[in-house]
Amino acid sequence: MPHRTSRRTLLTTTAAVTAAAATGALTPPALASAHSTNASTDRRLRRIIAGMSLEEKVGQLFVMRVYGHSATDPDQADIDANLKEIGVRTGAELISTYHVGGIIYFTWARNTRDPHQIADLSNGLQRAALAERHRVPLLVSTDQEHGIVCRVGEPATLLPGAMALGAGGSRSDTRRAAWIAGAELAALGINQNYAPDADVNVNPANPVIGVRSFGSDPDAVADLVAAQVKGYQGAGVASTAKHFPGHGDTNTDSHTGLPVINHTRAQWEELDAPPFRAAIRARIDSIMTAHIVVPALDPSEDPATLSRPILTGILREELGYDGVVVTDSLGMEGVRTKYGDDRVPVLALLAGVDQLLNPPNLSVAWNAVLEAVRSGEISEERIEESVLRILRLKSGLGLFRDPFVSHRGVERTVGSRAHRAAADRIAERTTTLLADPGSLLPLSRRSHRNLLVVGADPASPSGTTGPPTGTLAHAFGELGFSARALSTGTAPNQAKIDEAVAAAEGKDAVVVATYNVTASSSQRTLVTALVATGVPVVTVAIRNPYDVAHLTGTGVAASLAAYSWTDVELRAAARVIAGRAEPEGTLPVPVQHADDPAQVLYPVGHGLSY
Repeated sequence: MPHRTSRRTLLTTTAAVTAAAATGALTPPALASAHSTNASTDRRLRRIIAGMSLEEKVGQLFVMRVYGHSATDPDQADIDANLKEIGVRTGAELISTYHVGGIIYFTWARNTRDPHQIADLSNGLQRAALAERHRVPLLVSTDQEHGIVCRVGEPATLLPGAMALGAGGSRSDTRRAAWIAGAELAALGINQNYAPDADVNVNPANPVIGVRSFGSDPDAVADLVAAQVKGYQGAGVASTAKHFPGHGDTNTDSHTGLPVINHTRAQWEELDAPPFRAAIRARIDSIMTAHIVVPALDPSEDPATLSRPILTGILREELGYDGVVVTDSLGMEGVRTKYGDDRVPVLALLAGVDQLLNPPNLSVAWNAVLEAVRSGEISEERIEESVLRILRLKSGLGLFRDPFVSHRGVERTVGSRAHRAAADRIAERTTTLLADPGSLLPLSRRSHRNLLVVGADPASPSGTTGPPTGTLAHAFGELGFSARALSTGTAPNQAKIDEAVAAAEGKDAVVVATYNVTASSSQRTLVTALVATGVPVVTVAIRNPYDVAHLTGTGVAASLAAYSWTDVELRAAARVIAGRAEPEGTLPVPVQHADDPAQVLYPVGHGLSY
């Protein structure tokens, strides 16, 4: 594979790249599918807007969280949380008070207990929206990227995340995964998904993207982003490419700070832009902004979410995108660092945003936008422009015809046998064998039947699977091995390391689930101690694939990358280790030497097979 995909190569490229010549930026693409409407539909939507009050128009711009499993009868703890944070008791009251155009579901907001409850919540919220004067349905959204970001868990089908799919390298698998995910979301009444991640992850230290990205090669990422857009939208769910203009080379998490990307304009064109261009060509329904500063794109150093040069100048005018633009959460510190919560939504709208996602204080944000219109800072025509885009999206999704879902649809679609079998097959094709110097793998039940599984046990992204060591041990058991699970955590102390060493006595092999190992990590100490027992040690990186760089030289017998710790990827890793599946995945990112990041240990495309 060519090494232009390494961060060093990409960021030292000096060839000038122009938008018109190199990327076709001056040729606007067609509008995205769900916000494309014919003239008669547009006239109908404009009539709806013309009959709205200013408060109703402003409300359509907001997508808000709400606590509870029910639109009208949440638990008392959720009522209390709603009153404290939003000033309303229920989701239905939120809609009637603020006329919001969308609701976002979170696991921590207790919106996603089980599929039938989610469907009932969606229907209840839609009934509340249709009880409003203009009967405008809701966009119900969530972050269902799969892999490490997943709000709806078992018994819904869980699928490999972006970097795992990047390791598989199959556009058909990637599209199929998105279609399955989209079909299940649609059955639950969730009609806007904040996926796929279109960031190109060239920074191994990126604390917020990592395995949420398909990889480090802009062209490969672009292909898979387009495949997922077609998969989601083919299943009837609005897809959202994020985080524009590109969050793949940050050292700061925008949840907690304001990252600065120092790419030149030429580097941005080469590295960050291709996946967003591909998403637009694939007729993406919505694009999410990033709370990042890119001085080469806007010297004001405003975050992209609040930058007119970036959102209107580049996204709208240069890239020709006229679909819905949604902010990343307005509760994140990256967008709150420079301006107050009353100014952020106003500046976002002036920059070119349509949807304002999850402000920390809805009353402050909603009233700030109202006041900006009344004072003349924002014209009412500008508000109507965004409302029209939002209503076009709702119309294209068929929500004006029928926004409701059925329990029969849930039973038929969510977590179906066919979907789960497809997820297992796709996951098998993503597992990557990085090193096997002694040809230990695949493990034989005759010679290595008695296994110990130790390592990190991070909480399930959806709260419904794991723990990883238990999942791996159970999977090995189903494959005819005898396996004991011992959780040692992400930072095992000496007592836990000693316990693992003692447990390894008499075992035929030890499998260690590693999680973001660093040079000083006690996970490395654990692996070294286990290797010293003489028992063969197999490591499985259950998040970032860079762990192997810090374990080289410890004497590990074999190393694999699974890219996530959800059950579907762990089961696939166990089948690969046991020889029930071939290790077909290859690295979608380079792994540099731990002691010399300028040198590549394993290049993009590396992956062993049996």
